[in-house]
Amino acid sequence: MKSCELFAEAKTLMPGGVSSPVRAIKPYPFYTARAGGSHLTTVDGRNLIDCCMAYGPLILGHAHPHIRSAIENRLADGWLYGTPSPLEPEFAQLITGDHPGMEMVRFVSSGSEATMAAIRLARGFTGKNDIVKIEGGFHGAHDAVLVQAGSGATTMGVPDSAGVLKDLVAHTRQVPYNDAEALETLLATNHDIAALIIEPVLGNIGPVLPDENYLSEIREITKTYGVLLILDEVITGYRLGIGGAQVMFGLRPDLTTLGKIIGGGLPIGAFGGRREIMELVSPAGPVYQAGTFSGNPLSLTAGIATLRWLHDHRSLYLKLAEKTRTIEESIGDYGTGSFVRLGSIFKYFFRASPPKNYREVKECDTEAFGKFWNRMMDREIFLPPSQFETNFLSAAHTEQDCTTIAQAYAQCR
Repeated sequence: MKSCELFAEAKTLMPGGVSSPVRAIKPYPFYTARAGGSHLTTVDGRNLIDCCMAYGPLILGHAHPHIRSAIENRLADGWLYGTPSPLEPEFAQLITGDHPGMEMVRFVSSGSEATMAAIRLARGFTGKNDIVKIEGGFHGAHDAVLVQAGSGATTMGVPDSAGVLKDLVAHTRQVPYNDAEALETLLATNHDIAALIIEPVLGNIGPVLPDENYLSEIREITKTYGVLLILDEVITGYRLGIGGAQVMFGLRPDLTTLGKIIGGGLPIGAFGGRREIMELVSPAGPVYQAGTFSGNPLSLTAGIATLRWLHDHRSLYLKLAEKTRTIEESIGDYGTGSFVRLGSIFKYFFRASPPKNYREVKECDTEAFGKFWNRMMDREIFLPPSQFETNFLSAAHTEQDCTTIAQAYAQCR
């Protein structure tokens, strides 16, 4: 198998043989030769229905002709300037117009960079040191948020990676998802908290959905205690609709982070929020942020093309929600598992009821998931290779794709 040979070579040249840990599928990952629409073609000639979609960015599918054409047309004008380009205010106008709470926006190169900058900005604006994150929430691979989930309702940070300073993550507190009372208890007793950063829908362990009124409750609690609310919409932004989760759930955060879909499949990130906060970002203010590839013209071109396509085809969101509903209903009896969906994101949990937080997710039968994942691969369906990752559908998934997926779920559980 060519994939096996490539992986053997890669392990001698790259740590673990991969560029990101989740790709280290055992005994070896498959290598993709090309992709189009809803399918991946491996170097070994397998044609897979893709329910991973690069972990979320490809809401229009692989190599969408509209996005490809936009990128090709941009190439003739160069693909990196190191100067401002007219694409930046054009894209900023689109994003701020779709998010009432984002009065200004700064472009960066990844979602991780966006959350890192947003946390720094929150500290600079408030003059406070600590942040709060949700147990199991993922905000990238930078030090402040690489924190283990604790056993108490309001825990102090413990590093989740070698090389992360204990003194640094000691300023990161955690509370459970769907527990507004735990957040209020923490904020009432700690007056040095700058911000709460939260995925409105937990994506990297889910999807885990918010209880009714949970998000509006934490918005009111953070306001009461003078704590900024950073809504991490790197996954949910433009995935749940125009304006993401904050429009769907009627929230107005202080800061928002975006990534994935807004790059149309190319690297990008963005953070934005209230004007009085954003005006503290350098060079306008004292909170430093910079990057060589920030505002990259190719990423902005792909992002603008994607967002304009979504604006012109808003019915896509209803169609995608219908596809995941059809998959759920076609499964029939869930057996010992549970099915969770919201719009175009979905997951089958090997747990009797849908999990409400990280601790309940950890109760899932991961051994059963591993066997299920392999059976799905035998049927040429690629799911994210972890019980703790969200599945995604795209505009390119056909009715036949969804029928095939549903039948495989029914047979493989």
